[in-house]
Amino acid sequence: MAVNELVEEITGKLGQETNLSDWLNVDQSMINGFAEATKDHQWIHVDVERSAKDSPFGGTVAHGFLTLSLIPYLNGMVDATKPAYPGIKLAVNYGLNRVRFPNPVAAGSKVRSRSKLAQVDKINEECIQVVQEVTIEIDGQEKPACVAETVSRYYF
Repeated sequence: MAVNELVEEITGKLGQETNLSDWLNVDQSMINGFAEATKDHQWIHVDVERSAKDSPFGGTVAHGFLTLSLIPYLNGMVDATKPAYPGIKLAVNYGLNRVRFPNPVAAGSKVRSRSKLAQVDKINEECIQVVQEVTIEIDGQEKPACVAETVSRYYF
């Protein structure tokens, strides 16, 4: 499919939900692994005993950036066998327009992503740029963990 045809097709889906992921458990082991990788060992993330006693959240919580970093996985963008669009050679995380963390993810919580197509632009004959509105929901919580606009570039 030519890039122009793909842009036209995608433009017709603006505002529509494009992804609803399965639930993913964010356990203490995942939080500790993220702390190791990022060198962010703030006690509200890794000190289970102190967090249970002193944290306003009643226990440890995931790093906001851990929640944010789960978006590619939850949106299925890391599965090379299931490309977002036919003919993709390469998908690149181009950035973020806006990110908020309205609710912490307690250790042991389940999260999932819900995405809507916000914008699509042709960059050139081999590349399109897609903006998604992504909401990371927490099982059993009304308020989401993260709301972000992701910007991806797809090369054909």
